[in-house]
Formats: sequence, C-alpha cells, structure tokens
Amino acid sequence: MNERIEIRLGGSGGQGLILAGIILAEAAILDGKNAVQSQSYGPEARGGASRSEVIISNTSIDYPKVSKPDVFLALTEEAMNKYKNDLKENGLLIIDVSMKKPKDSYKILSIPILKTAQEKIGKVIVANIVALGVLIQATEVVSKKSIEKAVLDRVPQGTEELNKMALYKGFELGKSK
Repeated sequence: MNERIEIRLGGSGGQGLILAGIILAEAAILDGKNAVQSQSYGPEARGGASRSEVIISNTSIDYPKVSKPDVFLALTEEAMNKYKNDLKENGLLIIDVSMKKPKDSYKILSIPILKTAQEKIGKVIVANIVALGVLIQATEVVSKKSIEKAVLDRVPQGTEELNKMALYKGFELGKSK
C-alpha cells in the first residue's frame, strides 16, 4: 500500500520551523521511509511568514513539492492565513491556542504550544520542538524513538535535555486532545 503524507509547518521566521522540518524528515528516514523537505520564507527572514514542507512516503517520491498537505501546523495567524488554503479537505490543522480558529472544514487541534514552551519549559525558543511532539502524537507519522534521535542529533550542543523535555511536553499535549 502506498502511504504518503504531506506536511506543512508554518510560522514566522526565527521560530525554528525550518529546523523542525529537517528533523521530521530525518526521523522518517531513520524509520526506513523516504522523505523530502523544502522551505520558503520571505525576504525578512526573521519575523515574516515562513514555511517548511515535508513529504514522507513508504515508496519513492516522484515530485518533491507539497501540493495538498494532509497536515498543517501553524504557529502564527499570518502563516495560517497565508498557507492554509490548499490543505486537503478534512486535513488536520494544528494551531496554537492564541490563534483564532478558522471557519473551514478541517479537523482543528488548538494546543497551547507557545505557552507551554514559555511557561513549562522556560524558553519560547523550543516551541518548534514542542510543536513536533504534538504533531507526532497526533499523526504517528514517525516513531517517537526516531523523532527523539533526530531532535537530539540536530539541536545545538548543550541544549539536548531542554529540547528532549520540550518534545515530551509536546507528546503530552497531543495526547490530551
């Protein structure tokens, strides 16, 4: 059976969603799947809307661009509004609770990602890793073992424990929904 999932991560430049996409693709490869990752951001790398896209498949990937994402995780309203329009009907939209829910026919998970990073972990900079934990818990697109290894291999040296804690908080948040 051909299993292919297209995932889009959107937020503002500086939130680490490009890194999150790279980590997600790496975790898929660790699970023995094929994966491609691409990214785009405006000229204002910090602050403007940015996106990272990942395709994960158990067969070869002929076209490396996301056309109709199955899942879209957005950390800012600007990114959500800019990039949600081609989300598959009944696709999964994961947003931060600080954002206004759109009136679309998506499955919407509204999760306190940014607040959790700031208040439970103590650093909003790990919101991207909290978000990855939520995404993995909600979709099971890659194994927890592989996402943990990919996170620990990719985050800056000396921040591994902080990021591991952020990932596990994300798993908990995803479970609660």
